[in-house]
Order: sequence, then structure tokens, then C-alpha cells
Amino acid sequence: MEHTRAALRLRTVLGHLGRTSAGAYTAHPTTQAVSSTSFHPPQFQYTLHNDILSLEQRKFYEENGFLVIKNLVSDDDITRFRNQFQRLCKEEVKPQGMMIMRDVSIEKSKFVPSEELITKVQNFHQDEELFRYCTLPEILKYVECFTGPNIMVVHTMMINKPPDSGKKTTRHPFHQDLHYFPFRPSNRIVAAWTAMEQVNRNNGCLSVLPGTHKGCLKPHSYPPWEGGVNIMYYGIQGYDENSPRVHLEMEKGDTVFFHPLLIHGSGWNKSQGYRKVISCHFASADCHYIDVKGTSQESFEKDILETLHKLYGFPEDASLKITVNGAAQWGTLGIVTKHRAYPAHDPYSQQEREVTQASRLETLLSQFLQHYDIFRLNVQLVKGERTNL
Repeated sequence: MEHTRAALRLRTVLGHLGRTSAGAYTAHPTTQAVSSTSFHPPQFQYTLHNDILSLEQRKFYEENGFLVIKNLVSDDDITRFRNQFQRLCKEEVKPQGMMIMRDVSIEKSKFVPSEELITKVQNFHQDEELFRYCTLPEILKYVECFTGPNIMVVHTMMINKPPDSGKKTTRHPFHQDLHYFPFRPSNRIVAAWTAMEQVNRNNGCLSVLPGTHKGCLKPHSYPPWEGGVNIMYYGIQGYDENSPRVHLEMEKGDTVFFHPLLIHGSGWNKSQGYRKVISCHFASADCHYIDVKGTSQESFEKDILETLHKLYGFPEDASLKITVNGAAQWGTLGIVTKHRAYPAHDPYSQQEREVTQASRLETLLSQFLQHYDIFRLNVQLVKGERTNL
């Protein structure tokens, strides 16, 4: 029954939006009304009232969990982001706390600075040029429709999906972004994902399951793919590959906004070029942190600790703990052992150095943070007032 409803919803979406190819989604321009299923009177749960979204756009997001705005980011801005990424790849500028990722298929012996070796840059909060994306007025005016006026940046990334080596390692399994975020409510969190060039099924566009944002957070794990899976590329357990989906084929500058519970992923890059995208997750400053113990996100914590133990010999009795300083205004992820807590925001404090074997643990933690910086909640206010996050 649920599969039938999903199929009907997919046909409705495609019927209103039109397709450029089989299963491909054609985004609507900012000024064009979007048709969706009608409901009277409108009761909005996922969007907030302002003068930016039309009634039809609000209805579409409410029903489907995503909304594409055509030609939102200018060519000039995209060129600047691309140039800065190339400078990072050539090591002309320092990464400043970023997480630099390579595809699992790339040989470990390849260390020559090159754009071809970097597949993703995460947490570019400290890079003034790339962080401009998160403060663009044209982005924030739409973000406010989902988060409200007090907006925090909670995660940033630039993706450089390489041509696939044949092992299909460039694909990203279907997942929900909320799996990575220990704060709520989910309805006040939104992703902005901007195509830096044409994105289509051939080079690995986003694929979404419309309406799945209305469900719950599902258990995630690494899929058992033969070619390997990139680190932190979690997928939903027991995913039905026959579930109806929409492929978001976009042009340069197009931006999709989507809910953190929307099930989505991306295909492998069958082209000869590199598919670039810049993205940011925003949340209301009124969101609050939660304890993931006893939830589906607890497995995420266990995976991290297992990785720490295997790669760096971190203590087996360690645990991850969210601590909130002051009036819950800043959340930091720390490693807690039976000896002492090692806060992620200050792994080299003098106090920690006085603990037996602290220097070794601090070094391990520093390495961990350098390579897995996604777990540092570098939240930053970009509009309005800061309250909880």
C-alpha cells in the first residue's frame, strides 16, 4: 500500500513538473508557480510564512520535501568558489580546519596536489571566500522560509565528484542528513545544494524520494558494495531499490532546498568530467541538542569510536559526548575516556597535557579532527539572533 502511494505521488510530481528525460526532474524558475497536490485549508508544517515563497511553492515543499529554484546563484559567484577550490587543491591556501576527502578508489600513493585527488571539502567555515556562499542574500532569503529569521550554519561542503573508475565508488547511497545532526526539531533544518555546472544523470545528479520527509529517521549503515564505500557515506538499512524516485537534473546556478529527513542520494559519475556542487546545512538558532543514546543515531557514534580504535588506537572505553557551554549557545563534540574529557574545540589545552599519556591522546584526537571534522559542530550565526545552537 505504501509503495503504491509513493508511486502515485511520483507520477503527480512528474506530471506537474515535466521531464527532460525518463525519470529526470526539470526545476522551475523562481518566478514560475509550481503545481502540487491541493489541500484545503493549507496547513503548513515544514515552511514558514513570508513573502518569498508562493503558495504553490510552499505546498510543493510541504508535500515533497524539496524545492528547486532556477538560476539562483550567479556565474560570477560560482567562478569565485571554483577558483578558491582549485587554490586549495594546489595547496596555495591553507585548508584552515577543513576536512579534505579523497575517493576510496584513489591510490594512497598519489599525494601530488591536484584537483583530481580531492573529492570533497567539508566544514569550510573559516575560509572567507567559500563561506560567502552561506551568506549570499539570495540563499538566505529562501533559507529563512524553512528555519525562521535566526539562522545558523551547521555544516558546509563542496563536492567534486570525480569520473568513476568503474567500481561505482562515486555514488552516494540513499540516506537522510538528519542521521548526522544531534539537534532538533528537524523541520527547522534545511540544506541548500547548488549546482556549479550542469548536473544530470550521466555525471551523478541527486535522486530523491518525494514525500519521505514525512517519515521518521531510519537506521543507517555502510552498504555492502563490492567496489567499496567512501567514509561517512552511510546508507539506509534495508533500502528498497525499487522505490519510486525523482532525478534532479539541474543547470549551473540552480539550487535545491530540502528537508533533513528527505531520503536522497546520488549516482556514479559516468562522464569524463568532475561534477562540482557547493552546499550548506542551515538550522534555526532555536534548535536544541539531543542525546542520541537509544536512538537510531547511536550506531553512528559506535562507528566513529570503532574507527578511532582501529586507525589510531584510541581507548576502547571512550565515548562521544555532546557538551553545551554556557546557556546552551555552543555545542562541541568531545571524546570522553575514563581519564578525562578531551574537548574537540581545544585538543591541545595545557590542562590536558598534564594527564598521563595525554599528549598521545591529544595527538590522536587532533588527527581524528583533521580527517573527520564533520563531527565538529562548527555552528555559526549568519542572520538574526543566536539562542540555543
